[in-house]
Amino acid sequence: SLFHKSIGEGNKILAKITHYKQYPPNVNKVYSYFECRRKKGGTQLNEVVFFGLQYLLKKYLSGRVITEEKIQEAKIFYQMHFKQTVFDEEGWRKVMERYDGRLPIRIKAVPEGKIIPRGNVLFTVENTDPDFFWLTNYIETMLVQMWYPITVASISREFKKILAKHLKATSGNLEGLDFKLHDFGYRGVSSQESAALGGAAHLVNFCSTDTVPGLLMAQQYYGCPMAGFSIPAAEHSTIISWGRSREKEAFERLLDQFPTGPVSVVSDSYDIFKACKHIWGDKLKERVMERSEESCLVIRPDSGDPAETLIEILEECFGCSLNSQGFKVLPSYLRIIQGDGIDLNSVDDILEKLRDEGWSSENVFFGCGSALLQKLNRDTLNCAFKCSYVETNGKGMDVYKQPVTDPSKGSKRGRLSLRRNSDGFIETVERGVGKPEEDMLVTVFENGSIMQEYTLEEIRKNARLQDDDVISFQHNQDEPKGLELHQKHIMNGVH
Repeated sequence: SLFHKSIGEGNKILAKITHYKQYPPNVNKVYSYFECRRKKGGTQLNEVVFFGLQYLLKKYLSGRVITEEKIQEAKIFYQMHFKQTVFDEEGWRKVMERYDGRLPIRIKAVPEGKIIPRGNVLFTVENTDPDFFWLTNYIETMLVQMWYPITVASISREFKKILAKHLKATSGNLEGLDFKLHDFGYRGVSSQESAALGGAAHLVNFCSTDTVPGLLMAQQYYGCPMAGFSIPAAEHSTIISWGRSREKEAFERLLDQFPTGPVSVVSDSYDIFKACKHIWGDKLKERVMERSEESCLVIRPDSGDPAETLIEILEECFGCSLNSQGFKVLPSYLRIIQGDGIDLNSVDDILEKLRDEGWSSENVFFGCGSALLQKLNRDTLNCAFKCSYVETNGKGMDVYKQPVTDPSKGSKRGRLSLRRNSDGFIETVERGVGKPEEDMLVTVFENGSIMQEYTLEEIRKNARLQDDDVISFQHNQDEPKGLELHQKHIMNGVH
């Protein structure tokens, strides 16, 4: 599109090319907002983690994004695409000449990492020059791609709640929580940029990942030199290349090559139970017991759901002890990571079963791929960008949509602000009546410049779990009725 650093990066905003011709005469202001709508009925996440806008603004919208060369390229491209002259060459040239190619747009947004109930405004967009009212919704297509990092960060935090709940209940503390969910999702996403955005979104909540693009994004766009960590780990190719009869030698090779620091060994190439009982628990038992807590062996079953059975075999071979809460813990040199078919429900189920059998959550780590980074879409959190206010000849008008066929798609009205009310609930104030001193929305972009930046450290602080997140033994999908009533109030806005 016209904004991209090079035309080859894609024409993502093509659908908006003709809209400047469609607005009423004499419009000089268009004001729109983004939210994760709350739909009645069904299970859903009731709060979201706001993350990712800083990346999109820095990469695609900041600085001099309009040039004569791009205008000419776009003019030719859209003439070929529409087979008629619809591209606003004059309008774009005015932007280039008047603002040196910078966008006369203001964006106000929730601070990144903040936890916001569904159904509230997350950011607003408006033009700062009356001649360029059409710019506000022209950039919608790109900005709505915020659905992806927001959704990943929100799901990742739900995992953290579940893990924290079980860890606290079975160990009495949250030690090691930040490493309990490892990002296995790199190969399962649709692109390098998805891996970067999704990987970084997970790192808002955890410090454990194999998705390198997420680390690079956190480094380049969020000021974090190293946001996540990993350990040496075997894959099936490094095990089966030894042949079935030499699985023991394959395992031993890992112990030899990585004598210090943790090492993860996939052990289900043939028979996970025999591998644990006869190789790890017998032939290599002394080698395993030589290792320390800092150099523990992490056994990875990669098929089925054998964690509960596996831990009993390991107990039989290596023994266990009781922690301060009376739950069983394997020796500190031995742990399990379950990475197959992991999602919110399966993690809860596995830890519940282990808890019922007297095992602490300390024993198990999880790896998650597609359920964390790929099995989601814009409708997972019902993300939407809608116009709520316009000015014509300088006179303001609150606007909205209210489809008779789907009331849940009704939109907010007027200028919006976000506040925490006297009861402590976050709510959206509509129709421009909010008090500026109460507004949680911060100006992050204006006339081509980034106005406010956040480091990953600040974002993590904003997104950290609260006491209520840990104490509750039901995660976000099962909220108390009181909050549901409050959310119904939020959906309708505060007038």
